[in-house]
Parts: sequence; C-alpha cells; structure tokens
Amino acid sequence: MKTKVFIDGSEGTTGLRIFERFAERDDIELLKINPELRKSPEERKKMINQSDITFLCLPDVAAKESVSLVENENVVIIDTSTAHRTEEGWAYGFPELSKAHKEKIMTGKRIAVPGCYASGFISLVYPLVAGGILPKDYPVTSFALS
Repeated sequence: MKTKVFIDGSEGTTGLRIFERFAERDDIELLKINPELRKSPEERKKMINQSDITFLCLPDVAAKESVSLVENENVVIIDTSTAHRTEEGWAYGFPELSKAHKEKIMTGKRIAVPGCYASGFISLVYPLVAGGILPKDYPVTSFALS
C-alpha cells in the first residue's frame, strides 16, 4: 500500500516544488485537490484526513486552520510556515541538531520545518549552548538580509 501524500497549498512556490519532487515517484500516491476547491475548508479537511502525510505550504493563519481540520490522529503534518515552529508538541524539523531532535521527528505526528535564517543561526548557536560554552540566556542576535 502506497503512502498517501497531500500538499495543502500546492499552488504556491513551496507546494509546487514539493509536488514536482514527488510527481514521478511510484512509491507514494499524491492526493490532488480540485483546483476550484483548494480554498474550501471542507475539501481540504477531506484531503488532509485521507492522507498519511500532509504538507502545509500556506501562510501562518491558513496553516493553523488546516491543523484545526485534522480528525485522523494518524496523519503526519509537516508545516513549512512559521505558525508552529515554537508550538508545544511540534517537532522542530532539524534532525542534525541532536539525537533527540531526530527521534522526535521520526516518531512525531507534527513537524515544523525550520526556515533558512533559523537553520543557519541555530546550526551555529545550538552546539555552543548544548556544549555548555554559551549560556542558554546569553543575548545572542543575528542580523540577516535577503
């Protein structure tokens, strides 16, 4: 039986890229929403709950709405927005940080994808804090432009 994957927000840049990566795979079944119904909460709810894995490629408010539509306790939600990155119960999707992070991602049902600036900053600071070199409450800042 193939893993069923739904991409909520497959019309946007991130959703399109994920869709393109999965489109040629024969080990998964991509669930496709009728384009006219892509903003319908009822149709999105149906697709999310039929999936094994749903990617949320949406603005924060819409991502939170999508999570509120989950009734299938087995569906894994992978959120690419910033909506759930610091939410209790969500795995921070950066397995390279530690064995604990990797385990939580592997066993969790809710995974928040870190952003590019966060990944760069955290990959430098986390090992320093974890190693006791930098205090947890040290006021570290990062300035970035894109």
